[in-house]
Amino acid sequence: MAGETKAKVIQLQANSERHAARARRAEARADAGRRHPSSLTNDAPAGDSADTAAVIHDLNEIRAAQGNAPVGDEESLTALAANIAAVAEFIRRRVGGDYNVDDFGFDEHLNESLLLPLLRPLFNRWFRVDVTGVENIPPTGGALVVANHAGVLPLDGLMLSVAVHDRCPGNRTLRNLAADMVFDAPFLGQLARKAGHTLACTADAHRLLSAGELTAVFPEGYKGLGKPFKDRYKLQRFGRGGFVAAAIRTGAPIIPCSIVGSEEIYPMIADLKVIARLFGLPYFPVTPLFPAAGPVGLVPLPSKWHIEFGTPIPTEGYDDAAADDPMVTFEVTDQVRETIQQTLYRLLAGRRNMFFG
Repeated sequence: MAGETKAKVIQLQANSERHAARARRAEARADAGRRHPSSLTNDAPAGDSADTAAVIHDLNEIRAAQGNAPVGDEESLTALAANIAAVAEFIRRRVGGDYNVDDFGFDEHLNESLLLPLLRPLFNRWFRVDVTGVENIPPTGGALVVANHAGVLPLDGLMLSVAVHDRCPGNRTLRNLAADMVFDAPFLGQLARKAGHTLACTADAHRLLSAGELTAVFPEGYKGLGKPFKDRYKLQRFGRGGFVAAAIRTGAPIIPCSIVGSEEIYPMIADLKVIARLFGLPYFPVTPLFPAAGPVGLVPLPSKWHIEFGTPIPTEGYDDAAADDPMVTFEVTDQVRETIQQTLYRLLAGRRNMFFG
């Protein structure tokens, strides 16, 4: 048509290079999705490497949760099973009468299964007892351990029993010679007998040593237990030497034993003698916490303990007549007492603090 103008259409050419690059990227993404994260190379950008490490970490956690139980849980379950089995075995033996009791009332099964385990937390964690000179305790045969006595309550005897059983050769049971008041108490007396302890008399000491038992005596008695805190670690009189006579007659060695730490568990600042006589007690202690704090005052202070067994003093060289000779018994008694006293001074000189050793 005349005068009609036609628009000129210019067709746009497709950019072949751009399409090709886009296709290559899509193919690379598809290929990466099919591959395991651990097979990716280090050519990827830093962000992709961090994502890959996170994926691998998550997969490892999932596998651990699905396949392997934590080692701590396995050990806890094993310990629980062992405790249950031990309790069941203890009940079976007690009910079935499968245990022995000696002439003194010592029940070894009850002592090892119940009494000593009850004392070990006090020994290991509360008083944190250090023990030295264990090589001086014979693994077999009779011997007489002579120790200082302090602390208002005779916890030193109990800690000494644990020390001998757990730290000394042979895991022996220590047969303590205790005061008659212990055995007059209805429940406490029976418990002491079952733990292997007996009356502090020459006859019982002779019988135990003759039978090859490891025996302990505390010659200070109540004088040591009930002395005021200002006299701490000053040994009191050792009696008439009856323990020496028993050792000489049986040929048992005498082992001096020094205990540091027991004086501080109940620092005795006064003795109410009127109340003590009223209740038939050798003393009635007043400490910083007892009786003012009531039952809380009965909790011993956590002093740091040290028990040292000294070199044995032999008695085989004496004849039977020496056991009845006061000069001989007094001489040996003084030797034992002086050895313990000097050891106490040495241990105290090396101690920085009563609660931390």
